[in-house]
Amino acid sequence: MKLVLLFGPQAVGKMTVGHELEKVTKLKLFHNHMTIDLVTPFFDYGSEEGKRLVNLFRSEIFRTFAKSDQYGMIFTYVWAFNYKEDWEFVEGVCQVFEKEGAEVYFVELESDLNTRLQRNTTPHRLEHKPSKRNLVWSENDVRTSMEKYRLNSYEGEVKKKNYLRINNTNLDAYEVAMLIQHTFKL
Repeated sequence: MKLVLLFGPQAVGKMTVGHELEKVTKLKLFHNHMTIDLVTPFFDYGSEEGKRLVNLFRSEIFRTFAKSDQYGMIFTYVWAFNYKEDWEFVEGVCQVFEKEGAEVYFVELESDLNTRLQRNTTPHRLEHKPSKRNLVWSENDVRTSMEKYRLNSYEGEVKKKNYLRINNTNLDAYEVAMLIQHTFKL
């Protein structure tokens, strides 16, 4: 069993890279909006109820999947490095998989703001993330989140054995997926 934790800021390309990585490996993609967009029609994601349900669904999927005979999972996540709760969430997810003998791989994506703003409006992103279709709100979220959250790590901050940081500003999703696949022999 393998878990690839694919993280970085909004619109950096996590889901798109995840789709490409899924095509070239036996890994299954579980992008973070699969649960967010499931809950949002009923409860705002920022609400107490919305967060509780998103976390509940994710936890159950992680636990069940980690115990399965599947090859592995790609999970995408926007990790706020300046929030203790996000560090605890990541550690908790890793523990669920490691308890079942899984190898965990950390892949951090980074790109410049202009690239992220362009990617924020791609048909692929909008097709798979209904909550991002309000482009005025979504662009504002990409811009303003940087004021509150630190969405890329400092050099040396992620101290994991299987860690890869990729600046994908000038790389397409397939190139990034192949780099991940090759580096970790997935």
